[in-house]
Amino acid sequence: MCGIIGIVSNSAVNQSLYDGLTVLQHRGQDAAGIMTCDSGKVFLRKANGLAKDVFHTRHMVRLQGNMGIGHVRYPTAGCSSSAESQPFYVNSPYGIALAHNGNLTNASNIKKDLYLEDLRHINTDSDSEILLNVFAHELQHLGKLRLDVDDLFNAVAGVHRRCEGGYTAVAMITGYGVVAFRDPFGIRPLCIGERTLESGRKEYMVASESVAVDALGYQLVRELDPGEAVFIDAHGGLHTKQCAENPLLSPCIFEHVYFARPDTILDNVHVHKARLRMGEKLATKILREWPEHDIDVVIPIPDTSRTAASQLAYTLDIVYREGFIKNRYIGRTFIMPGQKQRKKSVRQKLNPLGLEFKGKNVLLVDDSIVRGTTSAQIIEMARSAGARKVYFASAAPPVRYPNVYGIDMPVASELIAHSRTEQEVADLIGADRLIYQDLQDLIDAVQEGNPQI
Repeated sequence: MCGIIGIVSNSAVNQSLYDGLTVLQHRGQDAAGIMTCDSGKVFLRKANGLAKDVFHTRHMVRLQGNMGIGHVRYPTAGCSSSAESQPFYVNSPYGIALAHNGNLTNASNIKKDLYLEDLRHINTDSDSEILLNVFAHELQHLGKLRLDVDDLFNAVAGVHRRCEGGYTAVAMITGYGVVAFRDPFGIRPLCIGERTLESGRKEYMVASESVAVDALGYQLVRELDPGEAVFIDAHGGLHTKQCAENPLLSPCIFEHVYFARPDTILDNVHVHKARLRMGEKLATKILREWPEHDIDVVIPIPDTSRTAASQLAYTLDIVYREGFIKNRYIGRTFIMPGQKQRKKSVRQKLNPLGLEFKGKNVLLVDDSIVRGTTSAQIIEMARSAGARKVYFASAAPPVRYPNVYGIDMPVASELIAHSRTEQEVADLIGADRLIYQDLQDLIDAVQEGNPQI
């Protein structure tokens, strides 16, 4: 689960790409990279770390050109290594760079075929490099000296035929422009932005979330359809085409639960509104199944759960309070590699505000419970701060099975709810009572914004 961006402009794009990546930083904190193109030459800077640490002035001045792509990485396939930071680049054909968000489920088979049939060597364990080489091969076997728009869209169609899983990608072809595409199920998000210059000419960009479009002064045009590809040529023209045979809009609902920023619009659904509805439906469940509750205060576990928690408290007519102070200089624990580092970071990240807990029956609200380690530590913190009882509510249903489409929950045994009842989970995390969102309620909370999903 990563963040990607691509821009073709009338002026240098290095600053805009950097600014866009900082807005998308919540989608990945492991590594960042930018590649630009100028006069037939490409310029690259990528490394492990946050965007603000990867790009310094000396790097920015070298990223010349009016077109480019960028990436912030969150490791799901492969490992946490600077060798796997993106964009990736191949010089044949034409010189292609690609940045990818998602996960290919048939990566190992494709990797084998790329070597045996296409004679292409994959140098890393990243499925993003595989996706790049599939796209490059689809263009190379055309054997043409010059490409046209249909050639690019046909290559994307070939990618869709060969690749399975969830993926959005943005690719820069030296001297031609920027291509972006979304898998046939639309599992990962990707949108188009435009702005009109004083001359009346339009400029275009693509990004994982609409917040990047807003931040750079563009207007959101729309989300790419599942299976659709867009091409922004070097002169700034926009071309679009459906490249999949049987597309179906079936995006990952966890984008709304956790990953996306609340000010983002995904597939015409305002994430903020979806989370408000999650809180309302969770409150309705509490009123239905636990009408005699003795909750004194609702406290969110910052930051993602705030929206749902505030609406839950409003619906229940219970006091809402901020009970945890967050250290802004610690990364998001769900994204951090390594369980030991994740355990250590919770105490560094959150500190309870004792007066909001002491002597009270507290309902803690989180967006989800994945491994349960963080939840257990937070409940322990609440008790240490003086809470009389600690209840726990999750805006998402029990996470019991792996997500293989680009989210870091690959092994069922790591998921606390796998093969356990809700009561067993409550006992493990130390909650006096545990309330999960019903799956259908979660679906309805998002689908209400767009019945086409």
